[in-house]
Amino acid sequence: MAISQGSLTAPVGSDFSIRRSVFKTQSINFNDKSWAPLLPLDLKTKNGGLRNQRIVRMSVQQASVPKVAVSPLQLEDANEPPLNTYKPKEPYTATIRSVERIVGPKAPGETCHIVIDHGGNVPYWEGQSYGVIPPGENPKKPGAPQNVRLYSIASSRYGDYFDGKTTSLCVRRAVYYDPETGKEDPSKNGVCSNFLCDSKPGDKIKITGPAGKIMLLPEDNPNATHIMIATGTGIAPYRGYLRRMFMESIPKFKFGGLAWLFLGVANTDSLLYDEEFTKYLKDYPDNFRYDIALSREHKNKRGGKMYVQDKIEEYSDEIFKLLDDGAHIYFCGLRGMMPGIQETLKRVADGRGENWEEKLSQLKKNKQWHVEVY
Repeated sequence: MAISQGSLTAPVGSDFSIRRSVFKTQSINFNDKSWAPLLPLDLKTKNGGLRNQRIVRMSVQQASVPKVAVSPLQLEDANEPPLNTYKPKEPYTATIRSVERIVGPKAPGETCHIVIDHGGNVPYWEGQSYGVIPPGENPKKPGAPQNVRLYSIASSRYGDYFDGKTTSLCVRRAVYYDPETGKEDPSKNGVCSNFLCDSKPGDKIKITGPAGKIMLLPEDNPNATHIMIATGTGIAPYRGYLRRMFMESIPKFKFGGLAWLFLGVANTDSLLYDEEFTKYLKDYPDNFRYDIALSREHKNKRGGKMYVQDKIEEYSDEIFKLLDDGAHIYFCGLRGMMPGIQETLKRVADGRGENWEEKLSQLKKNKQWHVEVY
């Protein structure tokens, strides 16, 4: 996802057969039960790079599901998240590691997964954002650099290579079409999203941050429930959460709660990171739930398009009970998603004889309510 400081950019957020990709899960044969408890494994990337990783088994729970060892574990030591290590006036120059289109041919628009090598010099926590300063001059301030655009980080603190040296962004290319002619007007396209999606491995990129605390994953209770609601590229922070929960072997964090993901996109070709999520669903059926709303393919109970708020309404009784029991609920995506969701939650609350405004106030007071929209 992307937010612009100074001016708002507008990146807007295959069927269930698993789509192959460069993500590191592709190179790990999770079904191979012949591994010893510790076995070196070479992870191959799209660009031919190799990373030597070690696969470890969990000790008791989900003992048949291997996890990936991560480093450096010193990234677990800090009590507070890193904040604004690099600022707009003195950004860090990182390197593009890879760029991959991650939607199918029938998806409206293009969304890319971008891996950035920061060499371990810009550490972050799950749920934070990086700022990106695209090249060129600020059109509103001649001689000044472009404004910073904030992008939610789409990887855990260890990155896609599990070595703490990369971060990943999920970026939709912002393209403007003239409403009269229907033709693309490149002069009005999103500057930063197009820069990122057009980047090549080895290109340099100026980054700031990390920024943000509202979407940090609370880890004081490893058995907590986390309800995650996303539209489009708003999926980014949840991918980081879920890799930490289900893919990585982290001595200090053993997740035993429930992670419930709701994702709203246009159609099956627009699903993001579906391979990873369906894998977690298979391996951790007691700890992970995954529901999708495809607005151009599914119908809600009233016969209209199925949006993420309609899927929430389907499970509203269960969701409200989980919230009453202390669950955290997160919203990330286009700003326009929130009115519909709020309206749905209010309607559900009214039907239950509850006052939604009072309930929302209590959720915020308890720090159970987390929203990041753009």
